[in-house]
Amino acid sequence: MDLIIGGAYQGKTEYARKKYGLDDSDIYSCSKYSGIEFGAKCINKIEEFTLWCVKNGCDAVDIFRRHLCEWKGSVLICNDIFCGVVPLGADMRQWREMTGRLCNYLSENADNVIRIFCGLEQKLK
Repeated sequence: MDLIIGGAYQGKTEYARKKYGLDDSDIYSCSKYSGIEFGAKCINKIEEFTLWCVKNGCDAVDIFRRHLCEWKGSVLICNDIFCGVVPLGADMRQWREMTGRLCNYLSENADNVIRIFCGLEQKLK
Protein backbone atom coordinates (compact mmCIF):
# COMPACT_ATOMS: atom_id res chain seq x y z
CA MET A 1 0.00 0.00 0.00
CA ASP A 2 1.12 3.50 -0.77
CA LEU A 3 -0.14 6.48 1.23
CA ILE A 4 -0.24 9.91 -0.39
CA ILE A 5 -0.78 12.93 1.87
CA GLY A 6 -0.71 16.68 1.33
CA GLY A 7 -2.77 19.81 1.58
CA ALA A 8 -5.92 20.47 -0.38
CA TYR A 9 -5.45 21.14 -4.11
CA GLN A 10 -1.77 20.19 -4.10
CA GLY A 11 -2.03 17.60 -6.89
CA LYS A 12 -2.33 14.33 -4.93
CA THR A 13 -4.97 12.71 -7.13
CA GLU A 14 -3.29 13.74 -10.38
CA TYR A 15 0.01 12.41 -9.06
CA ALA A 16 -1.66 9.07 -8.26
CA ARG A 17 -3.27 8.92 -11.71
CA LYS A 18 0.08 9.34 -13.43
CA LYS A 19 2.25 7.25 -11.11
CA TYR A 20 -0.10 4.26 -10.84
CA GLY A 21 -1.87 4.52 -14.21
CA LEU A 22 -5.29 5.06 -12.64
CA ASP A 23 -8.45 6.21 -14.37
CA ASP A 24 -11.69 7.48 -12.84
CA SER A 25 -13.13 3.99 -12.38
CA ASP A 26 -10.10 2.99 -10.27
CA ILE A 27 -10.53 5.83 -7.78
CA TYR A 28 -13.10 5.60 -4.99
CA SER A 29 -13.75 8.96 -3.30
CA CYS A 30 -15.00 8.73 0.25
CA SER A 31 -18.07 10.66 1.22
CA LYS A 32 -18.72 12.11 4.62
CA TYR A 33 -22.17 10.53 4.42
CA SER A 34 -21.25 6.92 3.69
CA GLY A 35 -18.86 4.09 4.42
CA ILE A 36 -15.86 3.13 2.32
CA GLU A 37 -15.02 0.75 -0.54
CA PHE A 38 -11.92 -0.97 0.84
CA GLY A 39 -11.32 -3.06 -2.29
CA ALA A 40 -10.77 -0.09 -4.64
CA LYS A 41 -7.39 0.34 -6.35
CA CYS A 42 -7.28 3.89 -4.99
CA ILE A 43 -9.19 5.32 -2.04
CA ASN A 44 -9.31 9.11 -2.12
CA LYS A 45 -10.43 11.66 0.51
CA ILE A 46 -9.77 9.45 3.54
CA GLU A 47 -10.35 12.54 5.69
CA GLU A 48 -14.01 12.53 4.60
CA PHE A 49 -14.30 8.98 5.93
CA THR A 50 -12.82 10.02 9.29
CA LEU A 51 -15.35 12.87 9.49
CA TRP A 52 -18.13 10.34 8.88
CA CYS A 53 -16.64 8.20 11.67
CA VAL A 54 -16.58 11.12 14.13
CA LYS A 55 -20.21 11.97 13.36
CA ASN A 56 -21.25 8.32 13.75
CA GLY A 57 -19.19 7.45 16.85
CA CYS A 58 -16.87 5.04 15.01
CA ASP A 59 -13.11 4.62 15.27
CA ALA A 60 -11.55 4.92 11.79
CA VAL A 61 -8.34 3.14 12.84
CA ASP A 62 -10.31 0.18 14.16
CA ILE A 63 -12.33 -0.03 10.94
CA PHE A 64 -9.19 0.07 8.79
CA ARG A 65 -7.54 -2.51 11.03
CA ARG A 66 -10.47 -4.91 10.52
CA HIS A 67 -10.28 -4.50 6.73
CA LEU A 68 -6.48 -4.66 6.36
CA CYS A 69 -6.51 -7.51 3.81
CA GLU A 70 -8.88 -5.57 1.55
CA TRP A 71 -6.90 -2.30 1.25
CA LYS A 72 -3.34 -3.58 1.68
CA GLY A 73 -2.69 -3.36 -2.09
CA SER A 74 -4.39 0.02 -2.61
CA VAL A 75 -3.21 3.58 -3.04
CA LEU A 76 -4.67 5.75 -0.25
CA ILE A 77 -4.95 9.53 -0.50
CA CYS A 78 -5.61 11.85 2.43
CA ASN A 79 -5.76 15.63 2.76
CA ASP A 80 -3.46 16.90 5.49
CA ILE A 81 -5.92 18.39 7.99
CA PHE A 82 -3.86 17.47 11.06
CA CYS A 83 -1.37 20.34 10.92
CA GLY A 84 -1.80 24.07 11.30
CA VAL A 85 -4.40 25.98 13.30
CA VAL A 86 -6.33 23.92 15.84
CA PRO A 87 -10.09 24.09 15.12
CA LEU A 88 -12.33 25.77 17.71
CA GLY A 89 -15.14 23.21 17.66
CA ALA A 90 -14.74 19.99 19.66
CA ASP A 91 -16.05 17.82 16.83
CA MET A 92 -13.60 19.39 14.35
CA ARG A 93 -10.72 18.83 16.80
CA GLN A 94 -11.82 15.22 17.15
CA TRP A 95 -11.92 14.91 13.33
CA ARG A 96 -8.41 16.31 13.05
CA GLU A 97 -7.13 13.98 15.76
CA MET A 98 -8.78 10.90 14.26
CA THR A 99 -7.38 11.71 10.82
CA GLY A 100 -3.90 12.09 12.30
CA ARG A 101 -4.17 8.80 14.19
CA LEU A 102 -5.39 7.01 11.08
CA CYS A 103 -2.53 8.42 8.98
CA ASN A 104 -0.07 7.25 11.66
CA TYR A 105 -1.54 3.74 11.46
CA LEU A 106 -1.55 3.76 7.66
CA SER A 107 2.05 5.05 7.54
CA GLU A 108 3.20 2.15 9.71
CA ASN A 109 1.59 -0.30 7.26
CA ALA A 110 2.57 1.51 4.06
CA ASP A 111 5.28 0.45 1.65
CA ASN A 112 5.66 4.09 0.61
CA VAL A 113 4.47 7.37 2.12
CA ILE A 114 4.54 10.31 -0.25
CA ARG A 115 3.77 13.93 0.52
CA ILE A 116 2.67 16.13 -2.36
CA PHE A 117 3.38 19.83 -2.01
CA CYS A 118 2.76 22.21 -4.94
CA GLY A 119 2.57 19.17 -7.21
CA LEU A 120 6.01 17.96 -6.15
CA GLU A 121 6.67 14.54 -4.63
CA GLN A 122 8.46 14.26 -1.32
CA LYS A 123 9.11 10.66 -0.34
CA LEU A 124 8.77 10.22 3.44
CA LYS A 125 9.04 6.44 3.54
